[in-house]
Amino acid sequence: MNKFTPAKPAGARSVDEITGSRRLRRMRKADWSRRLVQENRLSVDDLIWPIFVVDGKNIREPIAAMPGVFRLSLDLAVKEAERAAKLGIPAIATFPNVELGLRDQTGSHILDPENVINRATRAIKHAVPEIGIITDAALDPFTSHGHDGILRDGIIVNDETVEQVTAAAVIQAAAGADIIAPSDMMDGRIGAIRDALDANGFQDVAIMSYATKFASAFYGPYREAVGTAGLLKGDKKTYYLDHANSDEAVREAEQDLAEGADMLMVKPGLPYLDIIRRLKDEFRMPTFAYQVSGEYSMIKAAAANGWIDGDKAMLESLLAFKRAGCDGILTYFAPEVAAMLKG
Repeated sequence: MNKFTPAKPAGARSVDEITGSRRLRRMRKADWSRRLVQENRLSVDDLIWPIFVVDGKNIREPIAAMPGVFRLSLDLAVKEAERAAKLGIPAIATFPNVELGLRDQTGSHILDPENVINRATRAIKHAVPEIGIITDAALDPFTSHGHDGILRDGIIVNDETVEQVTAAAVIQAAAGADIIAPSDMMDGRIGAIRDALDANGFQDVAIMSYATKFASAFYGPYREAVGTAGLLKGDKKTYYLDHANSDEAVREAEQDLAEGADMLMVKPGLPYLDIIRRLKDEFRMPTFAYQVSGEYSMIKAAAANGWIDGDKAMLESLLAFKRAGCDGILTYFAPEVAAMLKG
């Protein structure tokens, strides 16, 4: 029995006629050719690893909402920093979970040179001097109300918060932080921190601006990690950006660069790839994304349920940041990805 061959409709053009012989699949036909023309690549040099630190010894406390992520005492944080350096990860970003008794209305414990974040910086720098340390001068892990600023009569007061954040940044630099990354979104914080760092002899300490930090639903697991989930009173919409606005994000970035920011960060990441692209095209500055806790946990949860291939989704999501214009990514996947790339 002859195989049926459909008749070609009268006047129908061939594929070569339709495409002008431009067959775009040619370079997709084999692994070697796909690699040869790949436009963006992910490398270990793109990774910044956020870690959570707590007081105590030999503590490795799992965070329920972030499978595979732990709160670490300083001794174990040092060991993880050593592991990160061996994997080739350029920098880590440290975030504290402090005892409730140390939190107050103004977040004053952030000004203690011996708080857990500053001791973590010193310990890691002593053990692993070659790795970069990024610290956040925002107040939320230190306040009793979970806000990033000082709360007065139900209002987050801008200028008083800037004074405190600036003082904290100088203390963090003195402890050995290489980059200050203030995430509070107060007006004028970048210029105030730059002036204070320079005046105190820290001209070489860089500032990574959380220039466009959006009021997002994707921060939930992080707030569990730093212990602010049950403390937060109200929301953060008076200082974080409205996620409907992109022009405002550009204005925020422009202002922070004018005040002395060395690099820009977009937070969250995947829902804001358009913002990343706009900032990179507009300013041509080092641009980073924070793949936040909610993004991480969604991939982990879907993979645990067998709904997606976790490794492939992880790599695809990170490559999306590179395609959008990122120079680097803060991601809780960093050690997994670094090991995968190395192996």
